[in-house]
Amino acid sequence: MTPARRRCALALLAAACGGAGVGGALAAASGTESVSVLQHHAHATRDGVFVEPRLTRAAAATLHREPAFDATPVGWMYAQPLYLAAAGKVPDQVIVATERNHVTAYHATTGAQLWDRVVGAPVPWSKLPCGNIDPLGITGTPVIDPATRTIYLDAMTTPDGGATKQHLIFALLADDGSIRPGWPVHPSRAVHAGGHSFQSAAQGARGALLVLGDRVYVPFGGVFGDCDPYRGWVVGVKMTDPTDVVAWTTRASGSGIWAPSGLASDGTSIYLTTGNGPVGSSFGDQEAIVRLPPSLAFSRQPVDFFAPTSWSSLDDADADLGGTGPVVVDVPGASPARLVLAMGKDGVLYGVDRANLGGIRTAIAQKRVASSAIINAAAAYSTARGTYVVFQGAGVGCPAGTSGNLTAVRIGAAAPPTLTVAWCADMGGHGSPAVTMTDAEGSNAIVWAVGAEGDNRLRGFDGDTGAVVFGGGGPADALTTVVRFQTPIVARGRIFVAARDHLFAFTTR
Repeated sequence: MTPARRRCALALLAAACGGAGVGGALAAASGTESVSVLQHHAHATRDGVFVEPRLTRAAAATLHREPAFDATPVGWMYAQPLYLAAAGKVPDQVIVATERNHVTAYHATTGAQLWDRVVGAPVPWSKLPCGNIDPLGITGTPVIDPATRTIYLDAMTTPDGGATKQHLIFALLADDGSIRPGWPVHPSRAVHAGGHSFQSAAQGARGALLVLGDRVYVPFGGVFGDCDPYRGWVVGVKMTDPTDVVAWTTRASGSGIWAPSGLASDGTSIYLTTGNGPVGSSFGDQEAIVRLPPSLAFSRQPVDFFAPTSWSSLDDADADLGGTGPVVVDVPGASPARLVLAMGKDGVLYGVDRANLGGIRTAIAQKRVASSAIINAAAAYSTARGTYVVFQGAGVGCPAGTSGNLTAVRIGAAAPPTLTVAWCADMGGHGSPAVTMTDAEGSNAIVWAVGAEGDNRLRGFDGDTGAVVFGGGGPADALTTVVRFQTPIVARGRIFVAARDHLFAFTTR
């Protein structure tokens, strides 16, 4: 792959080559460092790529935790942290959201608290029809609109100790945490689609939010235990007029949108993956990759959705395709080259053509790549050796002498694209990977992952071979318990990790 084509491929991963960039797209395309981290996995494509010139593989071996930086938010963190670069007198800040409905900004250098906003009382587990988070507050990763420095988030709240359960969509000014006029939006009052009304009590908001154009989009699924009535929902709110709300819901009940990375975009359309519907039901958007326009008016045509021919058996086995959110990837030289990748609890990686998702069929690239369920947020990246997708899951067909629950698959530039397990490694737990590289050519590519709910160590692996670059450090580099699916972020040469109730920073300096 030529340098120019690699730059274009990386820009496409970040947004759309030649199109409107989102978040770090321009930084990725030009090879400059990532600064602000405005959304889950850095970009709307959910690629999880951070261009960071200081994090060479040699420098990564010297990584260590900063003992003075140990922020302690109120409540457990399931959402990924965000990082917002300085503006005026406001310094660089790391922003976190917790299950106790605290949104807190910390000075990115010192860890000192800058502001803290409580957006409502969370709902106790004892007051929910089912679930496994206690209390239930902010679960999905918020998103920041850089033009207005506004943080958008969904919170489960109660005004009366849990008798009333209500999701609220908030807009907060990032510089001081104040709530913007006209917000929050109450989906249970504002959202209707497909003959259905949104019912907060049984809906979960695990997936990350997305900004596209002039709207913020929020995905919804169920909560643990799948208590009825819930559905897969996408709610889109106009950022300049929160009374202007659009929505889409799955035809089949259940069919939740619950993967941690939530919604993805190529700069034009919205992509999502759905879970299982009721056993024995007819096809109603479950077990699918779905493409929606910004209006959320779904065509229901095969060009705009994909479901494997095995969708019904996936339903019966509760083997959700939607366990991992979609990743938008371009593979120069492949035919087709513009792909959407999805993977789920059946251990299969599906690659479909973004020009025509294909309806119910065998995917153009399809392979069982894991012996375990794939439930996390995958990352995708390109180097001189090829294009990869990496995920947490026990690899099938790992190269000789390698094994583990972090698996990288190379996407071959063929017609159709090929899928080959490139390497496997042991990440020590159940986090979601992210990737750094020192330039847009993919130099010094490192896959970073935390052994969440395992040994709770941050590790780095060579993006081409899986060789250990940073093995977790010494006793001083240990983390407290990290919640499953959590992913690191990178800004200004440092790596930030949200543990269950602490925010940590790592540096090579």
